[in-house]
Amino acid sequence: MSMVQARGLTFSYGSSPRPALRDVSFDIRDGELIVLAGPSGGGKSTLLRCINGLIPHFHGGTFGGEVQIAGVDTRTRQPRELASLAGMVFQEPEAQVVANTVEDEIIFGLENLGTLPAVTRKRLEEMLDALSLVHLRNREMTTLSGGERQRVAIAAVLTMQPRVLLLDEPTSQLDPQSAQDVLAKVVELRDEIGLTVMAAEHRLERLAAYADRFMTVGHGCGVRMLEPREAMSEDISAPPVARIGAALGWSPLPLSLAEARPFVRSATDSVSPDRTPISSGDNVVMVQGLRVTLGETRVLNGIDVELQAGEIVALMGRNGAGKTTLLRAIAGLIPGSRASIAFAREAEGREFYRHVAYVAQDPAAMLYASTVRAEILDVLNGTRRDGSVDDAFHEWQLHDIADANPRDLSVGQRQRVALAAMLAGAPELILLDEPTRGMDARTADLLVANLQIRRSAGACVVLASHEVELAARCADRVILLADGDVIDDGPPAKVLSGSLAFGTQANKLFGGDVLTVEDALAFTRSAEFAR
Repeated sequence: MSMVQARGLTFSYGSSPRPALRDVSFDIRDGELIVLAGPSGGGKSTLLRCINGLIPHFHGGTFGGEVQIAGVDTRTRQPRELASLAGMVFQEPEAQVVANTVEDEIIFGLENLGTLPAVTRKRLEEMLDALSLVHLRNREMTTLSGGERQRVAIAAVLTMQPRVLLLDEPTSQLDPQSAQDVLAKVVELRDEIGLTVMAAEHRLERLAAYADRFMTVGHGCGVRMLEPREAMSEDISAPPVARIGAALGWSPLPLSLAEARPFVRSATDSVSPDRTPISSGDNVVMVQGLRVTLGETRVLNGIDVELQAGEIVALMGRNGAGKTTLLRAIAGLIPGSRASIAFAREAEGREFYRHVAYVAQDPAAMLYASTVRAEILDVLNGTRRDGSVDDAFHEWQLHDIADANPRDLSVGQRQRVALAAMLAGAPELILLDEPTRGMDARTADLLVANLQIRRSAGACVVLASHEVELAARCADRVILLADGDVIDDGPPAKVLSGSLAFGTQANKLFGGDVLTVEDALAFTRSAEFAR
């Protein structure tokens, strides 16, 4: 039985010269888990909005063709009438928040549907337990981290028990364990009650093993439906185990660690903490005894950290560990915290931000100009940094959207624009909060290359991220936070090796100081592996 069906679906936003979707047709069976893959700005989010009725009822533009959910034509029902059929978790959970507290946010939809109080309470408790939110139930939404808000948003939609769950980058702000827990719950609902799931996701290592089929969407073209192994054999964003397997000729192509492990005949126990040396450059920032309390919650408990020129530092830890707060404190955005931080250049106001660049977790909050070109020019003028708009366009490959309004771009494209604007010129200290949010694999590669160039030029780069694969690829040093404390600090080979929560797929497969796909391929060519 078809649960979701599209025939000749075409849609163009009012300001766009080309269709976001063109002649899209597909059938999704009841109880399938479909992963939407494709480049940033390729139309994945637009397709999900067509399914839940926001297009054509809310977004302006030109709509053609037909979409049906459980036989209901979305053109004949308003989004509120479709809520019991299709629930959607948006890519930006901060834009989805409507209530003050976690409990009120989770039950908001149920109350609007007129659900009986006893049923509402039961479903609330189920979701608090399922998504490990019990300890947050009375917290105000404004005090939560981005990842915590994302879990609440997922709980709020699941509480309404839709027949189709639409997820737009559902794990983009979740730490590895939280991502695993959320996806395990989604898969459980698919298996036990036949929930149909459509998830747009760039981090395919988290979903590839669960998918029934992949749907590739890209830049106004139709869609392709592929079996998981077929899709992963040709996708550069395939999980590391699949890329390792493809390079070594493993068959069938593994999509998970469990499927890959039988191919590994040997592993290494040796760990080389100095594999990637830490910079010996001058200190750029010294954080001493930093304590931060937000509301009634102590977030940082006396942090001591030194950051040096010419290094890339990854801040890691579970959601709510204090990563964003530490970045904001260093950036001078938390009143009173600067007293505990010594920046290499004693500067205030505009002069401070000539040397320091900060890109927040939500790029939309930082973009205000009418064009991408104007965004970059405003930052250069405001900070008085040396640099040009053309240099930024070249560095971040933005020429094709130079005159676009940032608010008309996808989340991944907005992230690239925010990076280009805030990093324009040559800031000495670069602070990035979840910089790969919404990014496809090619753009993430561009980010890594650009940060390595900045590091080589002497900049200090600090990025808060849950992407262990990213940290393994580009970081010289990893600082691991937990509950407001630094619990580890050192090279990736030391901090990430052997970690259950923050280990890479290659490391979990081969052990030792093997962290990346390249490390794994080098190890398999070694005499040690051959034995």
